Amino acid sequence: MTGTGIIDGAERVEHLTEVLKAVAHPLRLRIVALLCGGDFHVNGLAERLAAPQPIVSQQLRILRTRGLVTAIRENGFARYRLAEPALRELVGCMEKCDRG
Repeated sequence: MTGTGIIDGAERVEHLTEVLKAVAHPLRLRIVALLCGGDFHVNGLAERLAAPQPIVSQQLRILRTRGLVTAIRENGFARYRLAEPALRELVGCMEKCDRG
């Protein structure tokens, strides 16, 4: 049920909890926010985030195992995109909550 403040079902609650855990990490949240704007190669993400490529790859792997992002192979490189488009709404909502 949307907008009622009630989330029914233990399985659904567990899934949503896992989504929130996945994006609760600062670097993963920033990756998701960037992917909200479009696809990226890992090196592009690393550059935009000013983070080492191996660390970005590790965080992408976590997001992939949770089913939140997907990788498309092209010319021997992976291009990452959101697998769950509703994350755009989540990030938008979180940006509205920013009091910093």
